Amino acid sequence: MSSKMIMFYAFLMLASLHLFVTSNQQGDALIALKNSLNATPSQLSDWNQNHVNPCTWANVYCDPNYNVISVTLSSMGFSGTLSSKIGDIKTLSTLYVQKDGSSHKARIGIIGGVIGITVLLLSGGVMFLVWKRRSKANRQDKFVDVPGEDDRRIAFGQLKRFAWRELQLATDAFSEKNVLGQGGFGKVYKGVLVDGTKIAVKRLTDYESPGGEQAFLREVEMISVAVHRNLLRLIGFCTTPSERLLVYPFMQNLSVAYRLREIKPGEPVLDWPTRKRVALGTARGLEYLHEHCNPKIIHRDVKAANVLLDEDYEAVVGDFGLAKLVDVRRTNVTTQVRGTMGHIAPEYLSTGKSSERTDIFGYGIMLLELVTGQRAIDFSRLEDEDDVLLLDHVKKLEREKKLDAIVDRNLNGKYDDKELEIMIQVALLCTGASPEDRPSMSEVVRMLDGEGLTERWEEWQQIEVNRRQDYERVQRRFNYGEDSLYNQVAIELSDRMSHTTHEGKAYNHASKKRKDGGVRSPHGTDCHKAVQYGPGTPGPCDYIATVGPLAQPHGLPCGSP
Repeated sequence: MSSKMIMFYAFLMLASLHLFVTSNQQGDALIALKNSLNATPSQLSDWNQNHVNPCTWANVYCDPNYNVISVTLSSMGFSGTLSSKIGDIKTLSTLYVQKDGSSHKARIGIIGGVIGITVLLLSGGVMFLVWKRRSKANRQDKFVDVPGEDDRRIAFGQLKRFAWRELQLATDAFSEKNVLGQGGFGKVYKGVLVDGTKIAVKRLTDYESPGGEQAFLREVEMISVAVHRNLLRLIGFCTTPSERLLVYPFMQNLSVAYRLREIKPGEPVLDWPTRKRVALGTARGLEYLHEHCNPKIIHRDVKAANVLLDEDYEAVVGDFGLAKLVDVRRTNVTTQVRGTMGHIAPEYLSTGKSSERTDIFGYGIMLLELVTGQRAIDFSRLEDEDDVLLLDHVKKLEREKKLDAIVDRNLNGKYDDKELEIMIQVALLCTGASPEDRPSMSEVVRMLDGEGLTERWEEWQQIEVNRRQDYERVQRRFNYGEDSLYNQVAIELSDRMSHTTHEGKAYNHASKKRKDGGVRSPHGTDCHKAVQYGPGTPGPCDYIATVGPLAQPHGLPCGSP
């Protein structure tokens, strides 16, 4: 045989060994041995395949690395032959079996097992190479059963380290029928441990990327130190050379978002007392993260989908995958905005600066979800109005004193008017445009109980009145009547158009008045937004007035090239 062929077979052997050396192989081999010896139910009764670690079994001895090195089965009256699978245990140095054949037969069984496993390894190596070549193109979309049970370089506090095989059994090999949901870094599976405990397993799919591994380490660190009745408790974790998994208790009633918008026929609707309790529980959980953790913890993705409900419908804030651990001595500026549109505070979206106030904004939107049962962004509202954002929709109805039109119809009118008013007011305070005007979470907890809300609400109303007056005062300067004095003044539409009174009136007639007082340019672009930035300052559509007191020498209408 040529040296190249020898090297090829050696490579196959190494690849196969790397693939098949798994923690559960030792247990499988010993179970096969037990069966081949025709053991009675009373013999080796604690050799249970569901108990992943065979080092805890009777008559099995392991080294400090949990490798089986010796099996002693003396005076037990076995019959039958040795299973060839015993050769799978490569660290096994002693196998003592008495009264079921001579030691010569035992040696023959072991030799036969080694020969059998060698053939199996060679076949497995070929299959491995074929599979590797076929799956290389789409390896990111597939999971790999990893060779190691855990990566012992990572250990956190008193959290339980689960074996890979244990979670694999609990989730029925991570079956799709057990998928509870999917987040930014992986799927969440429902599982049941051997003792009957229900769990949720978060399997990170892209931990090899910097974001994925950092997400794992960040989540484990934060959840392990943040312990509160309204925060999702981490049971444990599992690490292997190529996978990271987090284990949580299973939340019987799923999420608030599910209970508001995705319930199946016959399932109960969240009643008003439960919604109020969820609002208060979520506030207390966030208060703990912001004010009782050092360093403080910023969640950064507070929404109804991330508030879970236990068996008693108590709120549990979960999914810290987007959370940020903020040292109080460091800046809060981050290089990447993370969160869900409609829940992101405006200052965070525009500057990338996050703080506990960005969480408070998200909490305010979640309160509106609780009250209305609607999503933070709903484009279907464009059919009847201009407000796509739930926040703008609620503000409009609140100004019109139509609180009854705000409430979720699934409640069938069964709510307390005073408590509804409190919830709406707290939500609007939390979603103030300026982060400095938003209350802290400890203030929110007190206001939900009615303490200090009246004063803060009066201040907010005055701020809103002043803001709207300033907005309307500037906007009126753009509402030109056809008999206005300024219609006689020449306006400049672009450098390609002449400065004539006739063209000025033509532009005025071409402009379409909006129902909210703004002006729509002949190009169809809304120009009223420019006034938000103050007199003489270009707005988002770079429109500068060329007529009247805000006239500029070289203004261009919206939509100009």
